[in-house]
This record gives sequence, structure tokens and C-alpha cells, in this order.
Amino acid sequence: MTDFSSLPCVAIAGPTASGKTAAALQLAASLAPGLAVEIISVDSALVYRGMDIGTAKPSHAELAQVPHHLIDILDPLDSYSAADFVRDTERLIAAIHARGALPVLVGGTMLYFKALIDGIDDMPPADPEVRARLDAQAADIGWPAMHAQLAKVDPITAARLAPGDSQRIQRALEVWHVSGQPLSSFHSRSSNRNSSSLLAADALYSLEPDNRAWLHERIAQRFHAMLDSGFLDEMHRLRARGDLHSDLPSMRCVGYRQAWESLDGTQPMSTLAERGIAATRQLAKRQITWLRSMPERHVVACDQPHAASTLVAAIGQRIRASGLLA
Repeated sequence: MTDFSSLPCVAIAGPTASGKTAAALQLAASLAPGLAVEIISVDSALVYRGMDIGTAKPSHAELAQVPHHLIDILDPLDSYSAADFVRDTERLIAAIHARGALPVLVGGTMLYFKALIDGIDDMPPADPEVRARLDAQAADIGWPAMHAQLAKVDPITAARLAPGDSQRIQRALEVWHVSGQPLSSFHSRSSNRNSSSLLAADALYSLEPDNRAWLHERIAQRFHAMLDSGFLDEMHRLRARGDLHSDLPSMRCVGYRQAWESLDGTQPMSTLAERGIAATRQLAKRQITWLRSMPERHVVACDQPHAASTLVAAIGQRIRASGLLA
């Protein structure tokens, strides 16, 4: 049986539209047949069924090339936490090892990567009473004002959240009201974890642009391509179910939130592309900020020629040094 103790898994991270999926597939092809690869998605949007176009979910052909996990596992009515992700990933890594394959973690949800590297602390459970009170207050003053409140009690968390990110602002304020401690204090503790590290910090490889304008252009091209591919038809199907609403985590994903607003008539349809692209650029900015807080990562400039090949070569060298591949 293959000994994965020296390198249990490797990870490919990066902001949205940086080329992570293509690089992961190229890595898998480069290692075959000597070492099989299975991909674990590290993406809080790809978990949802029926949300394909707006999440830039890998195509059926791409999914068929390499086994993928944690894609299409939930209904859009459900929620999925970092703790859920860590639990599922721990189980998957063990199962993939048992099949003699290398788990490759691929995605852009940086909170999930941080949870894998640092572990998860025991945080207060959800408190419906506190949440209802926060929702009522937000209805009166708006989520940007709630974000300002969060900045007073937990500036570290507030700095990484957008003022309109109601779901995460609500959770951070809930933790503060229930425990009297900022959410950031739970993320930063190094003891009393309820899970050990599943990903070595130096096994994280990141695609990041030297020139942000390159990434911005990619984001714009991809959003327009989504619209051309039927993103609004996808949104109409989701809304036609009748049980989804705009405050669900699934419908607050970038792109879906802006499309919902346009279909509701609260924002003009004519500005959907502009608003969706702007929101995606803000997401990419936050993702890069998260990555820069992980100094042990290996960075490859995604806007340079042959970036995927450079990344694959670096990871391949690491895998050979671990003895997993001759």
C-alpha cells in the first residue's frame, strides 16, 4: 500500500478565474499512470445542485477525466459550514488513500483552506433567538450598518467581509453576542482544536496574478460567457421552485445575488453584468488577501505564459521528493 505519510495531499488555490481547474486536470494527466489523483473541491458554491453556470462548475467532460468530490452534494436550501467541509474532507482523504490515490484539493474558498491548515475551534452553536434579533435590526438599519457594528467588536473579521455579506456578518455578530468573544479569536487559537491539521501549509500551491488587470479581464469575459450560456435561465429554474429566497447562503453566492436582484426588480437588468463583474472582482480581492495571510504557500503567477505547466512541475517535484512517484 502506498505510504502517504510524508505528503497526505496537495492543494491548488487561487482567486476566481485564475485557472485552478485546468491546472488540476493537467496535474492529474501528468502524474498518470504512475500515481492516480482524485480532486476534492474546496468551493462553497460548487456543493449545490442545480447551480452550474453561475458557479463555473467543471463541465461533464472535465468531471469525467478525474474523480471529483464535494460537488453537487447539497440542495440549494441547505447550508454548509467550514466544520462540515473539514469533516467531509477528512473522510475523503482517508478513502482516497485507501484506493492508492493522491487527494488534490482545488478551489477558492479560503476559509476552508484555513480550516484544513489550522483546524477548527469549538464555536458557539447557532442561536435562533439571537439571529432573529440581528435580522430585525438589519431590517431597520441595513447590513452595511451591521458591518460597522461588527468592526467595533471584531475588526479582524469585519476587514475580510464585504459590507453586504449578511450571512457572515450575522454569524460573526451572533458569536460575539453568544460568547462575548470575537469570531476571529476562535479562528486564531492554536490549541483546543476539535480537528488536527489535514493540510500542511507548505503543501498549498497558489495561482495569483502579478497584474490584477489580467484577472479582471478574465472575470469579465467569464461573466459574459455565463450570461451567454443561459445563466438567467438557470436562475429562472431556481426561482420557479418557490422554496428558495435571497437570504439563503446559496442565493447569496456572487452572481446569483445580483441576478436575483435583477429578476426581483430591485436592481435594473441592464446593470446585471456590471454588478456581477464588480462583485466577482471584490471576491477575488478578498481571496488574494486571504492567500497573503498564508506565507508558506508556493505562488505561481497565473498571468504568466505556461502558468499551469509551471505549477504542475512544482507540484510534481514535491511529489517525487516525497517518494510517492519515481
